[in-house]
This record gives sequence, structure tokens and C-alpha cells, in this order.
Amino acid sequence: MKQTTKPRVKICCISSIEEAKMAIIYGASALGLVSAMPSGIGVISEELIAEISAIVPPGVCTFLFTSKQDVKSIIEQQRRCQVNTIQICDYLTLGKYQDLRDAMPGIALVQVIHVTGEESVKEAVEVSPLVDAILLDSGNKYLPIKQLGGTGKVHNWDISKKIRELVDVPVYLAGGLNSENVTAAIKQVSPFGLDICTGVRTNNKLDEMKLSQFFSQIYYSSFGVDEVQNFRE
Repeated sequence: MKQTTKPRVKICCISSIEEAKMAIIYGASALGLVSAMPSGIGVISEELIAEISAIVPPGVCTFLFTSKQDVKSIIEQQRRCQVNTIQICDYLTLGKYQDLRDAMPGIALVQVIHVTGEESVKEAVEVSPLVDAILLDSGNKYLPIKQLGGTGKVHNWDISKKIRELVDVPVYLAGGLNSENVTAAIKQVSPFGLDICTGVRTNNKLDEMKLSQFFSQIYYSSFGVDEVQNFRE
């Protein structure tokens, strides 16, 4: 699925209502809310996830990052957190995607593919008809302590581009993005959306300057210098 307009931006690892509001003001179309993970940054309580979700305006997606692998637990988690999108960071071991759809009508399903090699292409192609979007990240679910996100590492964008060309659902690109490399990422991969966490943070706190620089680069990449100047003004 070829991206032909400015990519959507998901700001991940939101840790407070204040961070959520800042991300939305700068133009985020989605917020990433990280529940319990085996490793990585940005984990917050389900109670706080629910509080943040409650103040997010219509039109902005709330992504629940879940490491849970059974359908029953994912459904229960969504009902506690009240998000509108489930980001499955591992693979399902008990239950099917259709079970999630039947239990949570109207809730979008996004499957993370951790791009480790050419085998990731096959994985993405096989799962894409079952979900609403694919998110390509730089973790590794096969390590003794799984890395399911927030690594700050760039993966092989040639593989990401191949996946984007082969699947018929929107593709989000994650993994080590920042204001210095996002233009190249858009040009090479042409994703539907961008997912960023560490690239707009300082000491694990959302950095307004980095956030501004990141969005400016996206506008520049998509529209040109005049539009960027208007955005800054």
C-alpha cells in the first residue's frame, strides 16, 4: 500500500496527561500507551492509561501496547483501559484475531512485526489480512528477555519497504526514528504512519523542542519549505 500524503504520527510511551496534550497540540494523530512489558521504557499503569484515554479527543487514536498473548487477557485489558486500538507486540498463542474482533467491535487491531530479517516479510504478509494495520519495529521476541519496543534502534528499511509494497493494509514504521533520519525514512519506506518514542525524549521525558523539530521535518518532507514556515508560525 503506497503512502501518497503526509504520514500520520504516533507518539509513543506517553506517560502523563500533560504529555498526551503536548503530543496532540503538535499534531499527533495517535498516542502509544505502554502496559506491562518484559523490557523497554514507557510502561505505565492501566489506571493511568484509562485516565489518559478518557481525555483524548475524537479523531486521535489511543494505542494500547500489550505483551499479552491470549485473547481473553487482551479483551479484559482493553475493557479496563478503554482504548480504541490494540497494538499486539508479540504473537497470539491462545485464540484468534477474529475472536478479538467479535468481542471488541470497533476496536482496531495492529500487529507489530519486529524486523529481524527476511523472515519478517513472510510473517507480515501472512498476518496482514487478519488485522487493520502492521507496525514495523526493531525489537526481538526471540531473546531470553523479549524486546517488544522502545529500543531506539533502526532496523533494515529495505525489508520494511518490501513489506509495505506487499501488504494491503496501512504500515507504520517504528524503531530509532528522530528529526535527523525521518526524511530518509519517509523517502525510502513511504509508510502510512510513523511511530516515535526515544527520538522525541530527553531523560525519558517528552522534549518539546525535539517534538517540534520532528514535526517540522515531516512537514518539510511532505510539503516543502513554505508550509514548514507556516507551521512554525
